[in-house]
Amino acid sequence: MVLSRQSTRGDEIRQDIELMFFAYRAFTRDVDSELEKIGLGRAHHRVLHFVHSRPYIIVGDLLAILDVSKQSLNRVMRDLQEREFITTVVDQEDKRRRRLKLTPKGARFADTLTKLQRERFVRGYRSMTPDVVNSWRRVLESMLDEEERLFVYKVIGRGS
Repeated sequence: MVLSRQSTRGDEIRQDIELMFFAYRAFTRDVDSELEKIGLGRAHHRVLHFVHSRPYIIVGDLLAILDVSKQSLNRVMRDLQEREFITTVVDQEDKRRRRLKLTPKGARFADTLTKLQRERFVRGYRSMTPDVVNSWRRVLESMLDEEERLFVYKVIGRGS
């Protein structure tokens, strides 16, 4: 059964919002399937992703990136540590701080998840010219709230 609505000229934004929902569903589908096989969820994936791309990240910095509470992160961290995906290391400069690093097992799993999502991006990028890719990035950037934009640029390593 196909569910559709008659399109009118004023429906483009609604259609784009819905397209974003469906694109996100497709973007997360393969990863969700891999996570489900071992009893993990999207919160675990976010931690794996950012720790993998930033080895030895300070816990406080990860909290800021994920915008979650310590309690929420601790639950996810406990799961990942019990499964031997992640480990903590005491910061050498400040013994009160903990740094996070994936274990070899965690890094392999994070690589698998990244590969699945990278394939979707590559497929999408191949269908576009470089100008269209840059325009799409500008749309994503403009959706950010102004007060968080510089923080996001810093996190992802992109100039303003």
